[in-house]
Amino acid sequence: MNKNLLRELSEQPEMQKRASLVSLLLESINEDLEREGLIETPWRVAKMYNELFWGYNVDAVEVLKEAIFYDENVTDLILVKDIPVHSMCEHHIMPFFGKAHVAYVPQDGRVVGISKIARIVEIFSRRLQIQERLGKQIADTLEKVLNPRGIAVIISAEHTCMTMRGIQKPGTQTVTSCLRGSFFMDEKARNELFKLIEL
Repeated sequence: MNKNLLRELSEQPEMQKRASLVSLLLESINEDLEREGLIETPWRVAKMYNELFWGYNVDAVEVLKEAIFYDENVTDLILVKDIPVHSMCEHHIMPFFGKAHVAYVPQDGRVVGISKIARIVEIFSRRLQIQERLGKQIADTLEKVLNPRGIAVIISAEHTCMTMRGIQKPGTQTVTSCLRGSFFMDEKARNELFKLIEL
């Protein structure tokens, strides 16, 4: 880490606090903070947390509102699938990662730019999470802004708190689904969705 960046980080109170806590953690596992590989680690971790948790500073509803357009001819299912998901489990602060599939059926011609769907997945992923809540937050945002006839958020992820510790079963996938409106009530709509995402 260059000296200018280190000086800049050390002048920020939240960075000082984070680096201090990382130092305490390393000491608690009997690591040598003066070891060459660890000297700057507290500051690296402090800076990394800006990347991992920037989602707390962004309003997903406002992001979605900025991209609404109207087209009364668009009435069929819209699906954005295989959206990469990287998040941190709030129970052990360990990563989980996988894919999200987000679908909705427009109502009253309200449609949103497809990149914004991936964007709201990213916003909520960049917070401490549990997979179940992540899907619900995405669905809640779509419902609030678009009021669609149907919403589906399906996430499949591997949790390192389960694969690296605890039961230690690598490759295990956890699948959660949040189905609302037509996807919950209409078996035909649900089957069409599952066929498209190959479930």
